[in-house]
Amino acid sequence: MGKVAIVFPGQGAQYTGMGRELAEVSPAAAEVFHQADAIRPGTSDQCFHGSEALLRETRVTQPCMLAVELAAAAALKERDVIPDAAAGFSLGEISALTFVGAVDFSEGFRLVCRRGELMQEAAQSVSTAMCAVVRLDNETVERLCGSFDGVYPVNYNCPGQVAVAGLAEAMPAFSAAVKAAGGRAIPLKVSGGFHSPFMEGASVQFRKELEDISFRQPEIPLYANATGLPYAGDYETLLAKQICSPVRWESIVRHMLASGIDTFVEAGPGNTLSGLISKIDKQARTFCVSDADSLMGAVQEVGKC
Repeated sequence: MGKVAIVFPGQGAQYTGMGRELAEVSPAAAEVFHQADAIRPGTSDQCFHGSEALLRETRVTQPCMLAVELAAAAALKERDVIPDAAAGFSLGEISALTFVGAVDFSEGFRLVCRRGELMQEAAQSVSTAMCAVVRLDNETVERLCGSFDGVYPVNYNCPGQVAVAGLAEAMPAFSAAVKAAGGRAIPLKVSGGFHSPFMEGASVQFRKELEDISFRQPEIPLYANATGLPYAGDYETLLAKQICSPVRWESIVRHMLASGIDTFVEAGPGNTLSGLISKIDKQARTFCVSDADSLMGAVQEVGKC
């Protein structure tokens, strides 16, 4: 029998109404939203009723996503779905950090709120954008980025897909170069050039926030975006670095697979990570939990693993 990992998505997966059904069917999920509202009043209302434009603001996206992700995870745990490892994509790593007990809920929630504020400030200081480049290998994307000033490969998602961040003014020409090379550049629903040198200032400031946190031993292995490997106690360095360096998602998944994990449960809005995991390994079992039906389906199927 294989092992189960829980994974938490990042920005771009948010949508109006996210988390509402989970709160209705799961007392544990409802309690997560109650705790979030106690720290940041209005969080649940933004998740359940916020407009697409509001939820795209980084300072709003990040705390709302964390609340929904941890609500989904709480609903799973309430139904005895206990994973063997955890990881999160970008802001999802803070959700994972909280879920595994390295920080408590109030610490994790306050960290993600501050992270969102810092990253939004950095994004507003320069006009940047992101796109997902598909149908090209990593080396070709890196070469194309290198031919433009202020364009960087930032998220290594799966074979044939790398996210790129760059100056907004350079992105049309970069997209044209991608097309000429046989690829396609797909704009992403984010408000800045994340995981790139544009976020250096946010990274430095976030490191200061992390210095006040007493991290605890995680209950299960937690994988780091910056290395693709499990944390070994170096939380402050890697969590700060993550903001301005690439997300090694494909590496995380491959290391999880090598450890015996064959089932992945995506807790939170959308199914982006499940799609990436399936492209990395077609044999991997993936489940998404974002509403009542998907929760029940995942609980029934994962229980058979």
